[in-house]
Amino acid sequence: MVPDELKQHIGKIDPPHVREVERGAIRRYADAVGNGNPLYFDEEYASESRYGTIIAPPGFFGWSMQSVPSSEGIIGLMTAMINAGYYRILDGGMSYEFFLPVRAGDIVIASPKVKDVNAKEGKSGTMMVCDFETTYLNQNGDLVAKAYQTLIGR
Repeated sequence: MVPDELKQHIGKIDPPHVREVERGAIRRYADAVGNGNPLYFDEEYASESRYGTIIAPPGFFGWSMQSVPSSEGIIGLMTAMINAGYYRILDGGMSYEFFLPVRAGDIVIASPKVKDVNAKEGKSGTMMVCDFETTYLNQNGDLVAKAYQTLIGR
């Protein structure tokens, strides 16, 4: 059974995170993950591609332009989990759905949402399985991607 103090966070959306997608940051990210695709750093090559310019590797949506304090959404749920005794939190995985490429110069707005919280019985007791969905829109309001993440607390 999911405690009420955790249930109350289901459906909550954090304030939007505004992110700037800068050309140099794209290159640094691609270097960090070991992806040498010239679409991520070679302007001449990228201009000849179907994208017409440098794009970001999958999963890179720029750097946040401001901090987003919130006691709702994800941070609120994590605080409630710790207060309820579920302080051991494990990353249960992440997946993406991509709709449009992220281009150098884009502004991306990320809106994280608590999708669901479920109780699961394991060998060592009850675990809380928390599912999140983050929607990414570009400066034109176009859907760029959705990210799905699971965190497990016990």
